[in-house]
Amino acid sequence: MHTLQTKNLHKRPIGVFDSGIGGLTVARALYELLPNEDIIYLGDSARLPYGTKSKETVILYSIECLKFLLSKKVKMVVVACNTASSVAVPFLQKITKVPVIGVLIPGSEAAVNKTKNNKVGIIGTRGTVNSGAYKNQIHRINKSVKVYSQACSLFVQLAEDGWTDNKIAELTAKEYLSDIKQEGIDTMILGCTHYPILKKTIRKVIGNKINLIDSGEETAKEVKLILSGKKLLNTQKRKGEHKYFVTDFPNNFHQIAERFLGTKIKNIKLAKLH
Repeated sequence: MHTLQTKNLHKRPIGVFDSGIGGLTVARALYELLPNEDIIYLGDSARLPYGTKSKETVILYSIECLKFLLSKKVKMVVVACNTASSVAVPFLQKITKVPVIGVLIPGSEAAVNKTKNNKVGIIGTRGTVNSGAYKNQIHRINKSVKVYSQACSLFVQLAEDGWTDNKIAELTAKEYLSDIKQEGIDTMILGCTHYPILKKTIRKVIGNKINLIDSGEETAKEVKLILSGKKLLNTQKRKGEHKYFVTDFPNNFHQIAERFLGTKIKNIKLAKLH
């Protein structure tokens, strides 16, 4: 595949892909930390969710997303999907010279660095929680950290419906988070890219003493570090351009995308992956 032996590499865009819309919270974190970077976002909305698919299928889909972004001459690829991050990243790294990172390792490392009592909570979709991906990654970094997980499947729907800080969101969060809070955790990973949209409500329910780790923010910091180390940061003075591609136009995509990004989007194009 593509190698990185070209001039003006730093001017190339960063590629971001997700199974749908949640990865826009990762894109948003990138915009905030790296405002001069051009970014291309691909949402594989025709085939979401990845969490219910087999490992082999997720790897196959991820390779197709990677190829699409490489065809746009990106200088780095961010896998903004927790499921794809947990199974596909090592494969993607083998088939391209372009740096590829997922959201799993930056989120896990931040949690291990932040915890004082070695008790970390993880909330995510059922797929992410059942895969044990965050737990395994945390134990690779530090075996003595105790990990408590809780699937919070309804959070995804609440985030997409814009029900992020009403009574229903609060009651749902209380129901989901009461057990994990009682374990005495001092740090909690938002292990799904939809969850930062509910950060305010989650914070209200778990209180101010627990560190909240937003994997998107941690991933953006890692991207900056990698690009800086490779001298690939874009030095342009203007604000970066942001382009959006989807593999299907689901209902309300535009509306939900703008809510996730906190800004207006001009054009979303259809991407063909085959």
